[in-house]
Amino acid sequence: MLKKISILLLIAVVLTACVSPKIYKELEDKYNTLKKENRDLSTNNEMLESARNMAENELKQLKKAYNEAVTERDQLRADYAATKANLDALKASYEALEKNSSAAIAKNSEKNRELLAQLEAKEDALAAESARLENLKNALAERSNRVAELEKVIADKDAAMSALKDAISHALTDFEGKGLTVEQRDGKVYVSMENKLLFSSGSWAVGTEGRRAVQQLGNVLGENPDIAVLIEGHTDNVPYSGNGPLTTNWDLSTKRATAIVNILRENPQITPENLTAAGRGEFAPVATNSTPEGRAKNRRIEVILTPKLDELSQLLNE
Repeated sequence: MLKKISILLLIAVVLTACVSPKIYKELEDKYNTLKKENRDLSTNNEMLESARNMAENELKQLKKAYNEAVTERDQLRADYAATKANLDALKASYEALEKNSSAAIAKNSEKNRELLAQLEAKEDALAAESARLENLKNALAERSNRVAELEKVIADKDAAMSALKDAISHALTDFEGKGLTVEQRDGKVYVSMENKLLFSSGSWAVGTEGRRAVQQLGNVLGENPDIAVLIEGHTDNVPYSGNGPLTTNWDLSTKRATAIVNILRENPQITPENLTAAGRGEFAPVATNSTPEGRAKNRRIEVILTPKLDELSQLLNE
């Protein structure tokens, strides 16, 4: 784009001597506008990439904290079992001392004093172990409750995402076999739409059939305000050859993702803060680019739906 801008500026400079000041001013204004659009696109791309990385890191941290909580709970259970075994041994020792104390006192009073001292020590140890055991039981119960809460939150999120997948599949039934798939994996729902459903070759204008599909998807998303929506544009590896302000597949994929966002924003029930557009160019293929069929699968829009994890974060931070 900068190359084209530079050429326009060069032409403007060359023609300065033979064009009116008004035409020269228009060329100069166009050059400044194009430079600003380029800077804005670069800034938006960096912000979107940063937001995606932050979301992925947050999810990894939450999963790691959940696994640590489960490990700590299991360790508490092991400590509880070991302490209980020790307590049972102390009780058996105490009963043996108590049973034999009368005979020992009768035989030897000195031995009796020693036994009494040992008994007192055993009683003290038993009391200490009983207190420790009670603390371990309380800690284990607390940890178990927390793990249960975490497991319930995760299960509820998975159930909600399953219900969301079913709702989307039902809403988009008319488009089955037209390059549209709906999948659930890794706690997310992926809606993939091949470009043949949405765009003409080299274009980012959504066709009538594609707009209807996006609007029906938006109707479902409008009823699920707690879902983060990432729209990714993808292309094959054939270099972009269209005219206009775009120069690369990355530009085209970003434009197409933004076009889908704009259609979703027409639905007043969808919160704009939940929407993110990103262009991935040809760098995340799902099939080989060596065949026409593979390239067709790679030219797609992916709508990635992620549950918000605020409740899970709160539990982990308590």
